[in-house]
Amino acid sequence: MKVILLEDVKTVGKKGEVVEVSDAYARNVLLKKGQGKEATGKNMNDLKLQKANAEKQAQEALAAANALAENMKEKQIKIAVKTGEKGRVFGSVSSKEIAEEIKAQLGYDIDKKKIQLAAPIRELGVTIVPVKLHPKVTAQISVQVVEA
Repeated sequence: MKVILLEDVKTVGKKGEVVEVSDAYARNVLLKKGQGKEATGKNMNDLKLQKANAEKQAQEALAAANALAENMKEKQIKIAVKTGEKGRVFGSVSSKEIAEEIKAQLGYDIDKKKIQLAAPIRELGVTIVPVKLHPKVTAQISVQVVEA
């Protein structure tokens, strides 16, 4: 029997795949647990429509990420930190602080996990910080650390 999987099933397949399994396994396990549905003409058509919709949404997300990356390219944020003698910074500037300043100064709501700092910023000056907006799009924003 052909079955459309509604979720990932170990040793059978991934969500959205059409798999051939024995009639007994399909009826007694996959259909009963709600892990799959029979691959009828209507269900196959619904699957095609869902895949097309998901692909359209993925394209829109990629376009939005590219537009945001273009907007962020020329932007710079300023972060004021306390310093000691000779311009040494007390502590450091983390990705959390950068995300908060991006929201405050530019109005973009970016998760701190998307800011890819190799190490926290520990000195005054300008640093280029990569921001992963989408798996295929990485923007760069300029962070200027100034004395408070």
